[in-house]
Amino acid sequence: MAWVYLTVAGIFEVVWAFAMKQSDGFTRPGPTAVTIVAMIASFALLALSMKSLPLGTAYTIWTGIGAIGAFLVGIFMLGEQANAMRIVAALLIISGLILMKLSSPA
Repeated sequence: MAWVYLTVAGIFEVVWAFAMKQSDGFTRPGPTAVTIVAMIASFALLALSMKSLPLGTAYTIWTGIGAIGAFLVGIFMLGEQANAMRIVAALLIISGLILMKLSSPA
């Protein structure tokens, strides 16, 4: 169950990052509220996952999901560029996440 919590925590991290961008420096109440709620949910689920997963594994996977998710949201929803170097960097992050998962206890 810890991996499920961690995955959902990572998804909430992407949600709060996107909402923070949409909040325009916390000047828009709706996106600001979404940011705060998603942050709380993300941290709470990360904490639950850390009950049974090692700190290094949980934190690395959580930030990696957030990084890759924010990268994809930036490209597909915000029109950010997707050049070869950025894609290779994202693939390296993904490969690191896979290796971290494979090297961690179930």
